[in-house]
Amino acid sequence: MLDYSDLGLQLAWPLAMTLAWMAGELVYRWTALPRIAVYGLAGFVFGNLAAGYLPPSEAKNFMWLANLGLGLILFELGYRINLRWLKNNPWIVVTSVLEAVCTFGVVYLVSWYFGMERLPAALTASLAMSSSPAGLLRVLNEQGASGQVTERAMHLTALNCVMAVFTFNIVVGIGVFQTSGDLTHAAGSSLLVLVASAGLGALFGALVPFWLRIIDASRDGTLAFALAVVLLVAITSVLPLSPVLAALTFGLVARHRRIALSPAQRNFGVLGDLLAVLMFFFVATKVQVEHIGGGLALGLLLVAVRAVVKVGICTAFARVSGISARKGALSGLALTPMAVFAILLMEQTRWIGVDLFDSLAPLAAVMLLLDVAGPILTQRAVVWANETRTGKEA
Repeated sequence: MLDYSDLGLQLAWPLAMTLAWMAGELVYRWTALPRIAVYGLAGFVFGNLAAGYLPPSEAKNFMWLANLGLGLILFELGYRINLRWLKNNPWIVVTSVLEAVCTFGVVYLVSWYFGMERLPAALTASLAMSSSPAGLLRVLNEQGASGQVTERAMHLTALNCVMAVFTFNIVVGIGVFQTSGDLTHAAGSSLLVLVASAGLGALFGALVPFWLRIIDASRDGTLAFALAVVLLVAITSVLPLSPVLAALTFGLVARHRRIALSPAQRNFGVLGDLLAVLMFFFVATKVQVEHIGGGLALGLLLVAVRAVVKVGICTAFARVSGISARKGALSGLALTPMAVFAILLMEQTRWIGVDLFDSLAPLAAVMLLLDVAGPILTQRAVVWANETRTGKEA
């Protein structure tokens, strides 16, 4: 006899994600708002209405697929980073370091002043340093954006993600050491993990282009790169290492091995689009209403503080780095998204037995807001900079 309750459990997630995709398409066509903002909002609603519809075993599989989606995006972001440009214009690096450091300092002080313990405040500040490459790159590709603001936002995002991952892992390592007293465990969850992850990504970045040259397929290595990212994310999940640094380093090294990623396959085609729906939807289900209720006011304050620091630093160093103050401010505004990157980074710490969601309620409020508003602000930044496909302000 057919068990309809069991059938409902099995169909809930596929049906919910399909409806989220359909809503995203309709909203984009009616309002031109980013699709991913709708995916995130739908995921939050579904996650709080049907939290019990995903068994822990399946949640792990969804987590792996979300990391795969992020890995593809990080590879593409790394591939689009031009190290020669950073060398010729070191003020971009200076801007990135200062906005990340100042964001950490200001968010930490505000969090601590309003009652957070030092460790959760430091974790919140380290995550606030980052911008979400997933939110940024999906919006830029959706808009067909190109230009000074677009390029600067991508390079700043890549740099501050590296700094955020480094700082976050160090803070988590300190927390693990304080809890367990096991220095080896703490070190293994911080600096050594980062070095090994970057090294693994660099190895893939050297081996995959070498293989493409052997088979004479260097003109379009999209499939090879996609399969390599799948393998890379799987390895980093098993060991565990940081898929963020590994995928970003992979793309960076591959670019400088003179291998082309076909412009027609930006977002990795249908595979990337499918994983994007899953990733933005799944990540938003991790934010629960009870996490937000206790920290909404502080969360809103941290959103404002983070935005002011990033826009302010990018504006202050705009002219010395070769652009107008207006475009510097728009570059800072484009860095608003952080939700997907931050939540996946927090989820990865569960591998070492550290559950951060309950202790970071204000950050949950930040992430919910930025999951929806962040992509919209990035879209507005490139539209106001006249760098979209049409080149017209909407």
